[in-house]
Amino acid sequence: MQASEVPRAVAAARSIASSLDLAADDAIVLHDSNKLTLRLLPCDVLARVAPVAHQVAHFEVELAQGLAESGSPVAALERRVEPRVYERDGFVVTLWTYYEPATPREVSPADYADALERLHAGMRKLDVPAPHFTDRVEQAQRLVASRDHTPALADADRELLGNTLRSLRRVIGERGGAEQLLHGEPHPGNLLTTKNGLLFIDLETCCRGPVEFDLAHAPEEVAEHYPRVDQDLLRECRILVLAVVTTWRWDRGDQLPNGRQLGTEWLGQIRAALDRGGLDTRG
Repeated sequence: MQASEVPRAVAAARSIASSLDLAADDAIVLHDSNKLTLRLLPCDVLARVAPVAHQVAHFEVELAQGLAESGSPVAALERRVEPRVYERDGFVVTLWTYYEPATPREVSPADYADALERLHAGMRKLDVPAPHFTDRVEQAQRLVASRDHTPALADADRELLGNTLRSLRRVIGERGGAEQLLHGEPHPGNLLTTKNGLLFIDLETCCRGPVEFDLAHAPEEVAEHYPRVDQDLLRECRILVLAVVTTWRWDRGDQLPNGRQLGTEWLGQIRAALDRGGLDTRG
């Protein structure tokens, strides 16, 4: 979120909480990206705040409710207030349960895989419209094709990303495998270790596609404990996901700290992965 908008976003979240009889004398910023994540105190509520024009809060709330009803491992909406999207001063705010972190420990790949498998099982029970994973790939393709949006991207790197995105999107699509609702970005940053067990957060990225697309976001060891994985498809999805997130780092509007350095490192990883897999994306 733009730094100039943060004070107004915090004020909007505190104001909404107070109007719902949730004491919000203070707000601690836990995460700041395309939306702001706050811990409101002393009510101890997690607030997610986004500009009205750039949000999918209604979609996220609908998914969270459906998944909670099926017993899926997801963070719950705040139970003391109506589970809906609130709006104030140009921002939308959703209120969630705040979970105290459990004693720090490394999440085992088996536990990670089990939580993701249970999440996928719950998602198969939902009938909600969601974008396809290729929509995200197409957005990355548009960035690569636009020198105005990715001015610092060298020609050879632009060609590499463009070819990789186009080729793997086609190859994966031609496999014609089973698809379902996915988390979209179930990486470790979207997995909480709590006293209630492992819980996934940030459902706004949900999309449809093969489960291997979700597994491509998790540590490599996780897939070893997930049943019936198509290893060739997973390898292709890993490279495709890496190409997408690498493209984001070259967007002139990217605000991730050290984003450009990461983008350079990941370009090297893409080349190495293509060489290891013997994949030719130039066609």
